[in-house]
Amino acid sequence: MTVQVAAGLLVRGATVLACQRPADQPHPGKWEFPGGKREAGETLAECLRRELREELGIEAEIGSIIWRTRHTYPGREPVALTFFAVPAFRGVLRNRVFAATRWVEITELVQLDFLEADRELIALLSRGGLSLA
Repeated sequence: MTVQVAAGLLVRGATVLACQRPADQPHPGKWEFPGGKREAGETLAECLRRELREELGIEAEIGSIIWRTRHTYPGREPVALTFFAVPAFRGVLRNRVFAATRWVEITELVQLDFLEADRELIALLSRGGLSLA
């Protein structure tokens, strides 16, 4: 069975929000974009809206799909990731679950130790191969 995951690219100027996984989660210390697993009966956009509310305390406007990929981590179910643009949100962003959150210049994302499933997207973004607008 494939796990469906929605992730959000929150943009502020030339920066995007990166989140570091906590020590008590799989892949501790790795960086990722906020989001999570789709629950039964949810669309991927609804999933992302819920996850951003739970993880960051915001009400997000979910934009267009930026990128889709599949990845299988050793000993885990395959993951189908859908990355959405998040052009705006309401509320004050509060880190509720991550070890750290950081606004990072898009060209500097490659310097963070991101999850393997995110690396192709990050390479494209850093080369200007994808637009978040």
